[in-house]
Amino acid sequence: MHHLIIKTERLLLRPFNLNDAKRVQQLAGDKRISDTTLFIPHPYPDGAAEEWISTHKEKAESGNEYVFAITLKDQNDIIGAIGLVVNKTFNNAEAGYWIGVPYWNNGYVTEALASVIKFAFTELNLNKVHAHYMASNIASGKAMIKNGMQKEGYFRKHIFRNNEYHDAIFYGILREEYLANDKK
Repeated sequence: MHHLIIKTERLLLRPFNLNDAKRVQQLAGDKRISDTTLFIPHPYPDGAAEEWISTHKEKAESGNEYVFAITLKDQNDIIGAIGLVVNKTFNNAEAGYWIGVPYWNNGYVTEALASVIKFAFTELNLNKVHAHYMASNIASGKAMIKNGMQKEGYFRKHIFRNNEYHDAIFYGILREEYLANDKK
């Protein structure tokens, strides 16, 4: 399962390897990435990317988490990351992602998220995929909406990041909704 590769029109989603670490540090080290994600540190310390990547294989093999490097089809260089954290008890998963600043506003997240949602329902047979974003990160929400996700909640001052509280907006899509849209 870990050697899973997903191809979309413009992208290739593949497992990370240690050769990607420097690039992760470079892209994720931008303060604008840290500002819109929950756990990416700024500054991004040496060794942190290697440590993160080294956990992926075991998590995928246990079926608890799948993390993909987002790459442009014609290049091997990563442009971002997307993943699913699976809750086996409830048969759902939370999607999370980030994309390098130079690649913003190209619809790459929308495309990557579409393929990961499909993977969740067709390969993992999950019942639901959910995700949330900080209210200030409008682009992230647009990717969710474009993928047929429904707004499920607005959580006020739900996240504490960079010494301030942020509102979080939650979205989800059910297996039955995905299948109904897929038939159209």
